[in-house]
Amino acid sequence: MEKYSVKLLNKIAPCGVKKFGADKYEVGADVEHPDGIMVRSADMHEMTLEDNLLAIARAGAGVNNIPIDVCSERGIVVFNTPGANANAVKELAVAALLLASRDIFGGICWANSLKGTEGVAAAVEKGKSKFAGHEIKGQTLGILGLGAIGAKLADAAVALGMKVVGCDPFLSEEAKSRLNPQVTLAEKYEDLYAVSDYISIHVPALPTTKGMINAETIGQMKDGVRVLNLARDTLVDAKAMKEALAAGKVGCYVTDFPTEETVGVPGIVAIPHLGASTEESEDNCAMMAAAQLDDYIQNGNIKNSVNYPNAYQEFENKVRMCIAHKNVPGTLAKITGVLSGVGVNIEHMLDKSKKDLGYSILDTDTLPSDEALKALSALPEVIRVRVIQK
Repeated sequence: MEKYSVKLLNKIAPCGVKKFGADKYEVGADVEHPDGIMVRSADMHEMTLEDNLLAIARAGAGVNNIPIDVCSERGIVVFNTPGANANAVKELAVAALLLASRDIFGGICWANSLKGTEGVAAAVEKGKSKFAGHEIKGQTLGILGLGAIGAKLADAAVALGMKVVGCDPFLSEEAKSRLNPQVTLAEKYEDLYAVSDYISIHVPALPTTKGMINAETIGQMKDGVRVLNLARDTLVDAKAMKEALAAGKVGCYVTDFPTEETVGVPGIVAIPHLGASTEESEDNCAMMAAAQLDDYIQNGNIKNSVNYPNAYQEFENKVRMCIAHKNVPGTLAKITGVLSGVGVNIEHMLDKSKKDLGYSILDTDTLPSDEALKALSALPEVIRVRVIQK
């Protein structure tokens, strides 16, 4: 049996690493020429991706540290783990709600400053009024993005007695049916901004979402609004946010992504990226990422890829061809034409597409010749051809 190698770019929970059996894989941080890569936050944009690299598995949801376009062009499948850390981030979002509504952080810092003084209890009773806040019960929480995290936060906020308004232009009908029935859906972000006392951001970091919270959108919000950002720092224009805090337009900004612009600023609570930093979340992400990477390497199946379509087929024959290709009309006909021309009979076949990319699984009991594989690779629509043998 062929033995594969997996390189670890970050510390991966042991329960995930154990998914790769020692009889099938060499796994470690020092692996050279890897067939697969497991990564968390390491920046891969300047990394050389070797020709034999099959896939990259991100133990987490965000993939902005991975060069997706380059991977797509070379037939490298990129996986993430949507939902695996959703509960951990949801719980931190609940904490962020409370940090934003009551100056708990400021109060703790002030209380600690009393160390070494006399009459601490009396000083506390005298000074605590400086840190008075508001209750969240009865207030309106606007949630931008109703994916795994946003939906869980909506449930928690409803349970805490809040009114919840959500907006997600890409919400599927299936996901909509699973939402808490007490959540009101807004058609546009502007509608949500106008009614929300708190706003929590749960959208991906994309060119289209960069700086979505800016001077213009903040101007559409209620005076004194409290903004929570546990998604990505680039979603919020830091300069505009600081100006809004100074003017009193924004009451508090809680972010899980401190930057040079946001640390030490009055009105900003900067949490050191703790959203998914729980043992449970790290275990869930590691096991999910490892399982997806293993199934792709061993069987060519794809689940939770950000660039290629989901594709699953039972591996019942001796030979499997996995073909990454451009999603253009007639491609599958050309692929099957090449194989039929050399007498290869396809027993089972699956073809899926995702935007501009397609992926085909073709199972047969006959190993294609080198000439046939070269002919497949030479098709202008084909990105990568891989053969797996049982």
